[in-house]
Amino acid sequence: MVVCAMLDCVGFPQYPGHIQCLGPAVKYGFIARHRSVWPTRTMCRVLAVSHSGFYEWMGRAPSQLSQDDARLTRLIRESFELSDRTYGSPRVWHDLRALGESCGMNRVIRLMHQAKLQARHKRRRLPGDMGSRLENHIAPNHLQRDFEASGPNQKWVADFTYIWTAEGWLYAAAVMDLYSRRIVGWSMSDTMQAKMVSDALLMALWRRGKPSSLMHHSD
Repeated sequence: MVVCAMLDCVGFPQYPGHIQCLGPAVKYGFIARHRSVWPTRTMCRVLAVSHSGFYEWMGRAPSQLSQDDARLTRLIRESFELSDRTYGSPRVWHDLRALGESCGMNRVIRLMHQAKLQARHKRRRLPGDMGSRLENHIAPNHLQRDFEASGPNQKWVADFTYIWTAEGWLYAAAVMDLYSRRIVGWSMSDTMQAKMVSDALLMALWRRGKPSSLMHHSD
């Protein structure tokens, strides 16, 4: 009964020919993983290996393949954790390739499965802007989509955006000079606030020497 239960558990067809075609390393690996489930001698007898050979195998140094797998698993776990546990095997594989590792996708899948690294699906709720917009607070649009300037510090445009990072949303505001198309002021914050936009404008004014005549357009 123990023999039947063991063969059913591992999915082996219950006939000797199939068991005999397995290599000793496969059988020893199975025995090592299941010593807490079945007696070692019973598994050795069912899998047709000697228990002395098994104990000798247990005392050997890890193979080069095992050492390489352990090293790759450390790199895989590092990539996985840096992604906030959201990377699956394709993205982890690309990270390994960027590090100069020559390994296949199937190997990454196998090692992630063995290490129980499964990407979680994280829903990112887009940040909402709850600020009020009173009509008399909105300035007229003097720019009128005329994005050309004949010199610096004549027309600036400003906007802000948000970027997902491992620590949450990052908000960034920037001011661009339409003449040079260069960013002349910027600001970042972990919260959406009006001060971030005004800080970007103040930086632009400080860097450009407080221009006397200027059109500043912001959505």
